[in-house]
Amino acid sequence: MSEPVLYEVTSGVAVLTLNRPEKLNAFNAEMLDRWVECLDLADRDDAVRVIVVTGNGKGFCSGGDVDNMGSATAQTPLDVKQRLRDGVQRIPLRLANIDKPVIAALNGTATGAGLDLALMCDLRFAAESARFAETYSRMALVPGAGGAYFLPRLVGTAKALELLWSAEFVDAAEALRIGLVNRVFADADLMPRTLEFAVRLALAPPLSIRLMKRAVYQSATLDLATSLDLISSHMTVVRGSRDHDEAVAAFREKRTPIFEGR
Repeated sequence: MSEPVLYEVTSGVAVLTLNRPEKLNAFNAEMLDRWVECLDLADRDDAVRVIVVTGNGKGFCSGGDVDNMGSATAQTPLDVKQRLRDGVQRIPLRLANIDKPVIAALNGTATGAGLDLALMCDLRFAAESARFAETYSRMALVPGAGGAYFLPRLVGTAKALELLWSAEFVDAAEALRIGLVNRVFADADLMPRTLEFAVRLALAPPLSIRLMKRAVYQSATLDLATSLDLISSHMTVVRGSRDHDEAVAAFREKRTPIFEGR
């Protein structure tokens, strides 16, 4: 049996490929376990500086595998809460503790929790044919994988509610317009262009990149004075790093810098 999530590292980039194409990469317990395992691998590996998540086949992720959800009448309210906590909610909580950049390469349809899993990445690059929808209302459910948290932070409260309530699909062009995705590429160019960007990011000073990410997310919940105080601490760290010394030396010597992440 093939792995439900494939893992490959090249040029400082870890590529996680959701690998249940016959189910449009709908996730089950095995996929979620492997997903968390791959994130752990990428986070611990100093050679990995950027993480890319994509899907195998025609879809990025169609959400949870309905065939594996079980009967709703057989689950107590506590069962439902624990299943979410011990299942798909592990992904956003794990990602929240990864400072390395995480990019979703959306090769096809992303719906429901599958879209939520894309929203929790730092950046989203989409193929022209990709389509997106928050489909929970069609099943009389609520966004259990973080959609209510991530979506309004990207598109605003009113637009988020419109997408959640209507369950309507948006295409890649509209997703780009409303800020749901960062860039749109021709289908054949999605992975080459995403990896080109990721490799370029992997060659940047990793300590600086990671502290930028940390500062942006931390500042979202801080007042201005506290944010500025935090960034002054980060500045002290990066100014004392080998990467900063290398950047200054390379600038003076008119050469390409080589960063160690220290």
